[in-house]
Amino acid sequence: MSLLKRLEEAQIKQEQPSKGVEKPKMAAPLKTDPYQSLKGKIHQKIVEEMSQEESKVLVDKNADRKMLEEVVARIATVAMDEETVPVPRSERSRIIAEIVDEVLGYGPIDPLLKDDTISEVMVNSPTQVYVERKGKLVLSDVRFRDDIHVMHIIEKIVAPIGRRIDESSPMVDARLPDGSRVNAIIPPLALKGPCLTIRKFAKNPLMINDLISFGTLNQEMGDFLRACVEGKLNIVVSGGTGSGKTTTLNILSSFIPHDERIVTIEDAAELQLRQEHVVTLETRPANVEGKGAITMRDLVRNSLRMRPDRIVVGEVRSGEALDMLQAMNTGHDGSLTTGHANSPRDMLSRLETMVLMAGMDLPVRAIREQIASAVDLVLQQSRLQDGSRRITHLTEVQGMEGEVITLQDIFVFEQTGRDEKGKITGHFKPTGIRPKFLEKLAANGIQLPNETFWPR
Repeated sequence: MSLLKRLEEAQIKQEQPSKGVEKPKMAAPLKTDPYQSLKGKIHQKIVEEMSQEESKVLVDKNADRKMLEEVVARIATVAMDEETVPVPRSERSRIIAEIVDEVLGYGPIDPLLKDDTISEVMVNSPTQVYVERKGKLVLSDVRFRDDIHVMHIIEKIVAPIGRRIDESSPMVDARLPDGSRVNAIIPPLALKGPCLTIRKFAKNPLMINDLISFGTLNQEMGDFLRACVEGKLNIVVSGGTGSGKTTTLNILSSFIPHDERIVTIEDAAELQLRQEHVVTLETRPANVEGKGAITMRDLVRNSLRMRPDRIVVGEVRSGEALDMLQAMNTGHDGSLTTGHANSPRDMLSRLETMVLMAGMDLPVRAIREQIASAVDLVLQQSRLQDGSRRITHLTEVQGMEGEVITLQDIFVFEQTGRDEKGKITGHFKPTGIRPKFLEKLAANGIQLPNETFWPR
């Protein structure tokens, strides 16, 4: 029996207590929508009264959304005209908008997904929906009817991309058509009911000039990163959750020349590369029988047989790190990836751990030599306390000294304090050290002026 069916039965049992059993006292119910039953009738009307031609419009993926909205709005208007109690004009427009969002969009959260000022939507429970605006979490006034309503929206998101979510597979990573990242987790793992998290993507992918204007980095760092990507350096973007790693990876990948073949590997396809010669690979979860899963490691190994000039891995989390390092060491220069860590040194330590997760009984020194040989640059990005995002370190991996990987900061962000509005102030500065990989850049025809690295 599906989890959705069980939730429905549980709700019926709650509403119909057994005879002789006193119903426990509950907290005061939340304010409900007085037009909830009317909206239910309209839904039924849409199902029953759609003509054959209009039905084709609703299921046609290429149909214009405005035309679909007109069809749904007309049926909703007729249904409201038939009500014995007149519906005020102001309420009509609200009801029609909600019906359209429910039928054609993602229900109550559809307006949030259309709001460009919101970067993340987090559904903790039917009555608690948080959003992120300018790096800060804010409780919204959006509400779902109940757990079943949340489940319907989750299934509406995951079904079109061939993913499933049920009791046997209660977690899922998915994506919206615009590339926004979706994670859902449901009972029995989520004790308070289905939980949905959506990391939105900008309609127009950000470019390096956008990050400069946001203060994420400065012009010198932008020119330096462009030179590093064009000069085929292997770069790891490191940072915490929500620090902007994927956005930065997108921007770095935009510097890859258009005449190179790029293979991207991700759990859920999010990267928005603008080059023409791009092959996008995505992992696959196990089926109902627990078979058929394709992991990141499988895809990284397979990509080596696809004649890539560049390999871009959305995020390394486990054993695929070993295959990624081997690819970087065997002629696939200019590869890019991201990872979770709080500093460049921590990122290299995590790479060590992830290589060991591959099950290979390698000595630590051999792993570190692989890392030191493969990785040229670590880009550390952080989300600061005021919600702003900064590239705090551009760090060169110089090699080995004894048993230790040597690192050298090239650019750093120096925090100086806060302004009157509470915003963190600071400046980016070069450390005055010329990186050793300048020779590699020069061999690829990339020249950087010495003034780039002068301390100011």
